[in-house]
Amino acid sequence: MTVEKKFIRENIKLSDVETFLGKEFARAGYSHVDISRTPVSTRVTVWAQKPGMVIGRGGKTIDALTETLKTKFGMENPALEVNEVENPDLDARIVAEQIVGGIERGLNYKRVVQMTIQRVMHAGAVGVAIRISGKVGGEMSRTEKFNAGYLKYAGDPAEKLDKAYARAEVKLGTIGIQVRILKDEPKEIIAAKKITKAASEALIAKQEAAAKAAAEAAKKEEPPEEPLPDAPLTEEQLETMKSEESKEDGSNNA
Repeated sequence: MTVEKKFIRENIKLSDVETFLGKEFARAGYSHVDISRTPVSTRVTVWAQKPGMVIGRGGKTIDALTETLKTKFGMENPALEVNEVENPDLDARIVAEQIVGGIERGLNYKRVVQMTIQRVMHAGAVGVAIRISGKVGGEMSRTEKFNAGYLKYAGDPAEKLDKAYARAEVKLGTIGIQVRILKDEPKEIIAAKKITKAASEALIAKQEAAAKAAAEAAKKEEPPEEPLPDAPLTEEQLETMKSEESKEDGSNNA
C-alpha cells in the first residue's frame, strides 16, 4: 500500500470514528477525538462537555466503546482517555449541536441563534459566525447568516477558526448549521488596541497638563487680597468705650 493510500485510509477511519462518537455521545456534549499511535497502543482521547456520561457507571460505557473500536474500526489495542471541555461555549461542535437541539425541539431558530451568539461572545470569543440553510420558517429553502465581533475568512487568522457542521432533522426536511468561532485575537487586532491605548493615554496626559498650566496661569493673574476696612462702631460700643475711659481717668486722679 502506497503512502497516499494509507494516508487516505487513515483519514476515512478517523472520519468514521468522529461520526460514530458524535452520534453515540451527542447528549454528553461530544466535541472531538484525538487519535495518535504509539509503539504499544493506539491512544484515543475523547473530548466532551460531560465526560462522566462517556465513561459511564463503573466505566462500563468506556469498556464497551473500547471493544467497538477494536471490532468495528479495526484499532489495535486502543487506550481510551476522556477529557472535559473547559469552555463549551467556545467549542464550535458543541455550540452547533446546541443549536440543533433547540431547532429540533421546535424553538424559533432566530431566537436560538441570537441567544447562542450572546453566550459565545460573553464567554470571551473574538468573533462568531453562524449560517443556517434549509427550510427555516417556510416551505422555501434559504440561507441566513448571523455574526458578531471580528472574524476573517482568509489568511492566517482564518486558519485558526474553530469550525463545525451539524444537521437538524425537522418535519420540512434537513437544516444545516455551520458555526465558526475565533477564540484568539489576531496580531493586527492586538497591535491596533495597543496603538489606541497609547494614543488615548497620550491625549489624557496632554489634557491634564493643559488644565494644570491654565490653573497656574489663572492663579498668577489674580490680584493680591486687600485687607477689609474696619466696620463702623455702633452707638452702644461708643458709649461703652466712653464709660471705660471715664473710669480710667477717675482712678488716675485718685
